[in-house]
Amino acid sequence: MPSNTQTTTRVVPDENGRFGAFGGKFVPETLMNALYELEAAFEEARRDPQFVAELNELLSKYAGRPTPLTHAERLTEALGGAQIYLKREDLNHTGAHKLNNALGQALLAKRMGKKAIIAETGAGQHGVASATVAAKLGLSCKVFMGEEDIRRQSLNVFRMNLLGAEVIPAVSGSRTLKDATNEAIRHWVSHVEETFYVIGSVVGPHPYPYMVREFQKIIGEETRQQILQQLGKLPDEVVACVGGGSNAIGMFYPFIQDESVALRGVEAAGKGIETDKHAATLTLGRPGVIHGSLTYLLQDAHGQVQEAHSISAGLDYPGVGPEHAYLKDTGRVTYTSVTDAEALAAVELLCRTEGIIPALESAHAIAEVIKRAPQMSPEKIIVICLSGRGDKDVLTIQEALAERTEGGVA
Repeated sequence: MPSNTQTTTRVVPDENGRFGAFGGKFVPETLMNALYELEAAFEEARRDPQFVAELNELLSKYAGRPTPLTHAERLTEALGGAQIYLKREDLNHTGAHKLNNALGQALLAKRMGKKAIIAETGAGQHGVASATVAAKLGLSCKVFMGEEDIRRQSLNVFRMNLLGAEVIPAVSGSRTLKDATNEAIRHWVSHVEETFYVIGSVVGPHPYPYMVREFQKIIGEETRQQILQQLGKLPDEVVACVGGGSNAIGMFYPFIQDESVALRGVEAAGKGIETDKHAATLTLGRPGVIHGSLTYLLQDAHGQVQEAHSISAGLDYPGVGPEHAYLKDTGRVTYTSVTDAEALAAVELLCRTEGIIPALESAHAIAEVIKRAPQMSPEKIIVICLSGRGDKDVLTIQEALAERTEGGVA
């Protein structure tokens, strides 16, 4: 599955699970054997034609792949400048790219003889995907979710319960994704023999960042093939939102060797990077350890984890996948950030030009393109990874629009 060749010359991750200086395994001793077992099982599975065929069958006939690559004609016309294309991961079964990885990991769990899976979730997309694959494959499922995110994503909580999963609230800290991940790791430490932890992004200890990338790179592989078929050339830019960074890595990785293609990751600037209410980890973070991995991390002067903020529950995370940290330092990917207000405006524009309600996560990538496309010539091509649909976010969007109107901004 992995090609492991990059223009940045190094093969990543290396045998120690490192992406340059980042990544690794920083976990309690009780989890080390589980990680070694997982690493061996994944390496064996990805080379097994039967496993690959079963996963491809599920991706095709259950998830609905390949997802379309669509020319956003009216959005392009509204902005002027570059031609904009959308990779429609929102059309996956369950409504987001998360299903690609959840199917792969759950299939691996079953192959390893595990009967139970656990997962953490912020926006609920990974929780719904995990609950879905657990039902499909006959596994029990517990989903850890911050109390604040349970409030923001009540529809997804109902969907998880309907699918047979138990949603366990995390009530510590900011009661968001970071705290849900803490609780999931604590549970895993106590139940490691019978439980498989389905991590939802390219974060955590090795082999998770590598394994999730391998399950998500189908996004970029399809996109690369589709744009060549449609236009006979590669895009000039590929843009994706970055929280933990799974949709972005999945989209970027097959383009890493294509030096003519600019890669741009978009973080959440929240209420502004000049405030303390943001989730711009790669923009303002420093290297540190979070959830078993060395990466860029929002932290205070004492090295304590700083709470993140974003209107998008899926981007509200103070860390980032270690491969993104590596790609930032090598300069292969440019990382920027957009605010809550800019993301909200992007939701409105995509709704009214293309008839698509994007997830608030995806809206950050759209907001960046709203800034960039008008500055480019009509011959240029930008592809946006539309990582998920916005049904789950409509109440948050409704509240934010009402606040904006009451504040006299509209």
